[in-house]
Amino acid sequence: MVTFLEFEKPIAALQERIVALEGSAEGSPVNIASETKKLRKKVDSELARIYANLTPWQKAQVARHPERPHFSDFTEALFTDFEPLAGDRYFAEDAAIVGGMARFEGRPVMIIGHEKGRDTASRLKHNFGMGKPEGYRKSVRLMELADRFQIPVLTFVDTAGAFPGIEAEERGAAEALARGTAACLRLGVPMVATITGEGGSGGALAMAAGNRILMLEHGFYAVISPEGCASILWRSADKAEDAAAAMRISARELKQLGLIDRIVEEPLGGAHRDRPAVMASLAKALSEELSSLDGLSPEELRKQRREKFLAMEQAA
Repeated sequence: MVTFLEFEKPIAALQERIVALEGSAEGSPVNIASETKKLRKKVDSELARIYANLTPWQKAQVARHPERPHFSDFTEALFTDFEPLAGDRYFAEDAAIVGGMARFEGRPVMIIGHEKGRDTASRLKHNFGMGKPEGYRKSVRLMELADRFQIPVLTFVDTAGAFPGIEAEERGAAEALARGTAACLRLGVPMVATITGEGGSGGALAMAAGNRILMLEHGFYAVISPEGCASILWRSADKAEDAAAAMRISARELKQLGLIDRIVEEPLGGAHRDRPAVMASLAKALSEELSSLDGLSPEELRKQRREKFLAMEQAA
């Protein structure tokens, strides 16, 4: 069963009616197929109505949906021959950021992404996708390895932000994030970043300063979470909905601002409702973006990134 969000209560009520009807009909001669068909059509209609009018705060909730695809799901669906590479060669392994070499449509690529985990044990293991300094230093190591062997880099961003604990500060969190961003900009190979869920703060940017920035339709990308922004401006996280609207965090708004390059459409009701469909959409987008970067020299790729991010600064 799909987990329903607060604003999806009308859909949840309809789904409960369908389940109740199907349960009552077991072993009964009564044919309820016609009624359940009507209810399913109504579910689709309600989904279309609700998702056509999502607020930025509701989109943030969809981006955080517990059943939304994570990096491990994208790895399994989009790539073959994935060989994970661990450790930053300075301190330790960080399971919040996973990466390694793989093949995409037969071509070698380096893939790196945040992994949040699916259940309590795996979420704790992966620290809810909040990378520590060693995770971002691992990301830099893998990018430099890709550069050395001239293979494209594909990153998948889904984090509330870098881990803010005191041990992260002790190990140089700010410096690690800055080096991550710099490593993206220095690459002499194509880099395509995809915001798959949450794109929070420097923890996202340190893996997203690519030639092309893609974003799933119901993801969000911001310098701080809506709750964090609300706590600063209004001294109350209860104002998160107002903060989300003011921050312009949705894919559509970010595309208008020129902060992302392409929106990857999700199936009706979000990526968690039809994973094969969103995987097909993302595979097509990644293939087209990589093809558009093929043939560019290392200097042309660096220049393209430099001009992209300088233009953002001037627009701001």
